[in-house]
Amino acid sequence: MSHEHDYHPPGLQHQFEDMGQQQDSVTVGMWAFLVQEIMFFGGLFTAYLVFRSRYPMAFAAGSNHLDAFLGGLNTLVLIVSSLTMALTVYYAQKGKRNAQVILIILTMIFGTTFLVVKYFEYSDKYHHGLVPFNGLNQKIKKGHEGGEAEKSEKSQIVLPFETKAEASETKTEAGSETKPAEVHANPRGEFQWHDENGVKIVHEAKKGGYLTPYEQSGYYTNGEYDNDKFTQKVRIFFYIYFVMTGLHGLHMVVGLGIMTWLLVMAWRGTYSAEYYSPVEISGLYWHFVDIVWIFLFPLLYLLGRHFLAGGGH
Repeated sequence: MSHEHDYHPPGLQHQFEDMGQQQDSVTVGMWAFLVQEIMFFGGLFTAYLVFRSRYPMAFAAGSNHLDAFLGGLNTLVLIVSSLTMALTVYYAQKGKRNAQVILIILTMIFGTTFLVVKYFEYSDKYHHGLVPFNGLNQKIKKGHEGGEAEKSEKSQIVLPFETKAEASETKTEAGSETKPAEVHANPRGEFQWHDENGVKIVHEAKKGGYLTPYEQSGYYTNGEYDNDKFTQKVRIFFYIYFVMTGLHGLHMVVGLGIMTWLLVMAWRGTYSAEYYSPVEISGLYWHFVDIVWIFLFPLLYLLGRHFLAGGGH
């Protein structure tokens, strides 16, 4: 008695009739998930566009405090990771196990590099008081607010959850008396903004009639420039920056988790010309994460940079 009709292709799940039906089902499922992700990030992009159209000068000022070189480096890293991921799918379709393993590892290295660079960016914002959430900035002594001065003086770091700052003592000129160290400029780790160049550009923009109606009321009080109001608009930029890049980073962490699973399965020789859909579907997710960053980089790091760099209006 022949049992040819009982043949079960590797990787075929029992609820599907054949590999073609299974491939179509998982592809549609992943695209449905990605559409939901597009709508999710679409809301964040909409919020960015609304606030930026209202307060372009404040957003330009905030953008100039991001490191465009590191942002560009991360863009290059993710573009290369998309290439290695595409090659992983190609060699999975060819059933070449060793090539799959090597390319998955390379993809993971690029993804990890992206997160390391992002860590240094976040750390820089922490040390300069540009984290918009109170309590999450480095607490520094008065007189050490400047970025370079802060680094050279090695101001005391007080963690956000500490409620009591240690008071050090310094000797007077006589050498016999001591006095407590200066209090902290931001005792609760508040958002800090010190940018005289940005203020000058705003004044020039007002004289030239370049400010939007929202900016004229949002930066000025009774016709006088209000630094607190301008700072709050810059703070909105950093709220959006941290939320969007933070969520993107979380998606990258999830992607690395998926790559780890793929690596284990590829090492076992699971994927072949007959069964490679998990690699292909995972590649779709990875490419989506990369594409989101392709939009984040110019919107957050580049738009408006020429305003505060002397590029004119």
